[in-house]
Amino acid sequence: MLKNVKFAVSAALALLGLTGLILAQEEDVQAGVAHVLDLNDAVSPASADYIIRGLDRAAEDGAGLVILRMDTPGGLVTSTRDINNAILSSEVPVATFVAPSGARAASAGTFIMYASHLAVMAPGTSVGAATPVRMGGGSLPFGGEDADEDANGDATDNGDAPEPDRAPAGDPAMNKALNDAIAQIRSLAEVHGRNADWAERAVRDAATLTASAAVEENVADFIARNLTELLDLADGRTVQMEGEEMVLATSDLSIVEIGHDLRTQILSIIANPNIAFLFMIVGFYGIVFELFNPGALVPGTIGGISLILGMFALSVLPFNFAGLALIGLGLALLIAEIFSPSFGILGIGGTIALAAGGVFLFDSDVPGLETSIPMLAAVVVASLAFTLLIGRMAVTAHRRGVTTGRSDLLQAEGKVQDWDGTHGHVFVHGERWNARHDGAALEPGARVRIERIDGLTLDVSPAAPRQKQE
Repeated sequence: MLKNVKFAVSAALALLGLTGLILAQEEDVQAGVAHVLDLNDAVSPASADYIIRGLDRAAEDGAGLVILRMDTPGGLVTSTRDINNAILSSEVPVATFVAPSGARAASAGTFIMYASHLAVMAPGTSVGAATPVRMGGGSLPFGGEDADEDANGDATDNGDAPEPDRAPAGDPAMNKALNDAIAQIRSLAEVHGRNADWAERAVRDAATLTASAAVEENVADFIARNLTELLDLADGRTVQMEGEEMVLATSDLSIVEIGHDLRTQILSIIANPNIAFLFMIVGFYGIVFELFNPGALVPGTIGGISLILGMFALSVLPFNFAGLALIGLGLALLIAEIFSPSFGILGIGGTIALAAGGVFLFDSDVPGLETSIPMLAAVVVASLAFTLLIGRMAVTAHRRGVTTGRSDLLQAEGKVQDWDGTHGHVFVHGERWNARHDGAALEPGARVRIERIDGLTLDVSPAAPRQKQE
C-alpha cells in the first residue's frame, strides 16, 4: 500500500514537472518572437488602428520586440498621437525601422520615430520635414513635402534654408499648432535621450537628415541593412520602458510578419478620400432615385448604406467645409434641374460646383489625402450625362404640342350625335358637348371640327372629308 502511495506521489510530481517544463518552453518560444508591423503609406486612422492592435497582440503573445517598418510621407496629427501614445505605453519595446533604402520618415513619421524605444534607419533613407500645415475644417495634418535633395539625390539638413509656408506671426491658431508640435516632439526626445534641438528644427524649419547624419546627430540609434542585422545590433542595448531601464535580448528572436487583417483593409478602403467622395455621390443619387421611384428599394438601400459610409469616412478624415458646401450646392443644383428644367444651365453649374468641391474637399498638401483627378473626371462625366438627359427631355417636352385642356380641344374633330337647327350635341374625346353651327343643319354622325370654345358650348364647322388610303 505504501509503495503504491509513493508511486502515485512520484508520478504526480513528475507530471507537474513535465507540465512546468512545457509551459516554460512555450513561454520561451513566445518571448523569442519579434513582431514586424508595416507602415507604408500616409498615417491615417486605418494605420493607427492596425499599429495599436499590433502592439496589443505583441503584448498578449509575449513578444520580445516589435519592429515598425516605416516608409511614410506624413499624415494626420490625431492618428500620429494615437500611435505615439500606444508606443509609449506599450509593454513590448518598439523599434522603428525606416526601410527599405529610399524610404523616409517624413513629417508624422519623425514623431513616431522619436516616440519609439529604438530608432533605426536603413542606408539611403531620410527623416525630418515635420512642419504642420493648415487644414480647413478638420484635424491638422503634418506637412508631407519631400525632403530637399542634394546633387546626389540624398536628403540634406535644410535647417538654414528659407522657412516653408507656415503660420504668419499674426495667426494664433497656426502658431498654437506649431508650438504644440514643438513641445510634443521635444518631450519625446527627452524620454529617449535624443537630439531635442534638431527635433525642434524639424518642426519649425522642416529640417531633414540622411541616415548617417541622423546617427551622428543622435536622432537615430544606428543603421541596419535588414531585419536580421537590426536584431543583432539591438542586442544588449538599454531602452527606457515607462521610466525604467530595460536591456534588450534580441539576437535569438525569430521574425514574425504581422500583415493587415480584414478589419484594417476595410477601414483603409472606407477612409480613402476617393472612396469617401464616391460614397457621398452614390448615396445621394441612390436616395434621389428612390424618391422618384417609390418602392424600387434597391436604389434607396444602396444609397442609404453608401451615404452612412461616406459620413463615417468624413468623420475620421480631415475635410474642408468649403469643399463640402460646394458639393452640397452642386447636388442641389442638379436636383433643381430635374424640377425646373433650365435646358442644362443649372445642371452645368451643379457639375462645376461638384468638381470644385471634390478638389477642395481634402487638402492636396497631405500625401494620400486628396481626391484623384480620374475620380473627379468620372463624376463630372456622369453628372454631365445626367444633365444632358434632363435637358433633352425638357427640349422634347417643349416642342411637343399641348395634349390636355382647352388648347387640346381647338381644331380637334368630333362626331355629331343629334342636331336641331343651329344647336346640337357632339362627341369629342369621349365626352358629350353642347355645340352650335350657324350654317346648314348637320346630320347625325357627321364629323365636325371645333373652331371655338364658349363656356361649355363648342362652335363647330363641318370637317374636311378624309382621304381614303389606296
